[in-house]
Amino acid sequence: MCGICGFTGASESDRPILKAMCDIMAHRGPDGEGQYLDGGVALGHRRLSLIDLEGGNQPMVRADGGRDARTTSPALALDGTPLAGAEDASATGQYAIVFNGEIYNYRDLRAELEAQGWAFKTHSDTEVLLTGYLAWGEGVLSRLRGMFAFAIWNREARELFCARDFFGIKPFYYTVQKGKGAADAADGDAAADAADGSAGASAATAPQFIFASEIKCILEHPAYERRLNEAALEQYLCFQFSALDETFFKGIFKLPPAHCLTVRADGTVEMRRYWRPAYDFDERRSRKDTVDAIDKALRESVRYHNVADVEVGSFLSSGIDSSYMAACLAKENPAIKTFTVGFAEYEGERDEISWARELADELGIENDSKHIGEDEYWESLPRVQWHMDEPSADPSAVALYFVDQIAAKRVKAVLSGEGADEFFGGYRIYQTPFANKKLAWAPKGLLRGASKAARALGVRGANYLARASETPEDWYYTNANGVAFSPEERERLRAGKRAAGADANAGSAAGAAAAVPTPQSLTAPVYAEVAHLDETTRMQYVDLHFWLVGDILLKTDKMSMAHSLESRVPFLDTQVFDIARTVPLVFKVDGEQTKIALREASERAIPHDWAQKEKLGFPVPVVNWLRQERYYNMVKEWFTGPEAKRFFNTDELVRLLDEHKAGADRSRKIWIVYMFLMWYRIYFVDRTVPEKPAA
Repeated sequence: MCGICGFTGASESDRPILKAMCDIMAHRGPDGEGQYLDGGVALGHRRLSLIDLEGGNQPMVRADGGRDARTTSPALALDGTPLAGAEDASATGQYAIVFNGEIYNYRDLRAELEAQGWAFKTHSDTEVLLTGYLAWGEGVLSRLRGMFAFAIWNREARELFCARDFFGIKPFYYTVQKGKGAADAADGDAAADAADGSAGASAATAPQFIFASEIKCILEHPAYERRLNEAALEQYLCFQFSALDETFFKGIFKLPPAHCLTVRADGTVEMRRYWRPAYDFDERRSRKDTVDAIDKALRESVRYHNVADVEVGSFLSSGIDSSYMAACLAKENPAIKTFTVGFAEYEGERDEISWARELADELGIENDSKHIGEDEYWESLPRVQWHMDEPSADPSAVALYFVDQIAAKRVKAVLSGEGADEFFGGYRIYQTPFANKKLAWAPKGLLRGASKAARALGVRGANYLARASETPEDWYYTNANGVAFSPEERERLRAGKRAAGADANAGSAAGAAAAVPTPQSLTAPVYAEVAHLDETTRMQYVDLHFWLVGDILLKTDKMSMAHSLESRVPFLDTQVFDIARTVPLVFKVDGEQTKIALREASERAIPHDWAQKEKLGFPVPVVNWLRQERYYNMVKEWFTGPEAKRFFNTDELVRLLDEHKAGADRSRKIWIVYMFLMWYRIYFVDRTVPEKPAA
């Protein structure tokens, strides 16, 4: 795992820009760095070495497309000396690659390529990826098993090919900006065109394509002018994460998962989707055979994810996902190290750490743990938001920051359990359609009226009644449903505070609200792709496209890389999905249980109590903290400050704080706004890197 960056329209005089882009993400790669400038392209790389420690340096350059062509790299050690495999640091070639991630089946692919006559100089997955692209073109993507974001430069064609992995495990950001000497050229609007699938201009305008693993790298390029994208704020309030392809920075976009793009010589950007998850339920397969298939697929995936030239550890929480995965890894490597965090408030109780320690003893494996203190949690918030690049309102991101911190002191890579819930039906909200069936007899209008009455009276059940009167398409767009802001609540916060142009175009406050897309309008095209499937599966599919990539995987990548640690996710493997997509609803979720078949499979590796444990999420004591005078006053100062007044109706913000202090739970809504304000101050007011908390 590493950090990559680069841009087209480059010349030798741009080397300091490339160096600055690499330096700002030094945390992603402490083991080496490399810059490549040739033929109008600049490619940068920071390396965290895990496979072929001596030979896998980047950028990796190949002399030509011949099967015995020589490869080299301009990479340097941090003391400025050339690294092994970089003996000719000034060498150039027809092809060059920068790659972030891991190709777990690279040995299989290498054997296949060698059988076709391709020669290799290193033992790295990077060289296999580059050679596979030369052999199979874009078709190499369907052969990959791993996580990846990469860019390959073809000097002869003057084209840059970029791709992101199937599920969006690794990030890839880009923008298209005005080229050197062009009076009128592509700006943020050109990037928007690219996000739609195409962007172009005459060669004379020479728009620059700029990309990186982190947004903060793009901010180092002088062609980009920092501007806030308020459209992202609108959706963030409802989703609790950045839900649009365009980020909070105007004109900077995310390459969506399972997409690739080609930047042509004339600046045209062509984007396309190379893979799409599809369900094909096997209704004839028995429950036992389904469980067998899941267990076999996960054990094989763990074995592939254990491929490295360094030690691979594992996270271990109280949940079945990490417990099952760690137990499978222990079969591959009995000496594994596992890592757990909890909160000091719960020390001595039956918390994450007590569950993890007990299972570690049962499996005979090592476990390191840490109780996060109240002060260190709050002190870490600015640094966490800086690393996230965009505001993140998930309180558990801070817990990830600390568990990654303790793991990085012992290992360079860990396995983590992300993806199991989305694949195998793990969220309790997926049981909602079963609960709704109990009211299927009632007229929809009656249910809607009862819901409004319950909400007006402040009694429980309003959400249940509303959802029973609707389909998931009407109400479900994020796993934060019910705790994030509804569109109506968003309007109370934002009315009269939108950019002048937006309100003017709308013509009135009501028109401004109507001009803001609803969350449902964003998820509607995704729902349409699986309209023929059951309601729970439709919810899973939406989570694959929004919650998983926008919240879960983003914090997984950013928090691990903050500590130069690689986080590997065995559940998010195409071979595991090939099994998950065939599991019918009856073996995933019912009115009583979630992850039915996965739980049964996990009992082959972990005790029954762990396998059948109810999913609780990660308990963060923010609810209680925000009722303490100390934190109430701290957040209130932010909620009445100049940034809050610019974007929100502060009376509404203070009302939320007061209601929470009085006993209602408004913690998630408070956190959503608080994290945005903190992030905005870091990136648009102070524009400095927050101090790193003491380890």
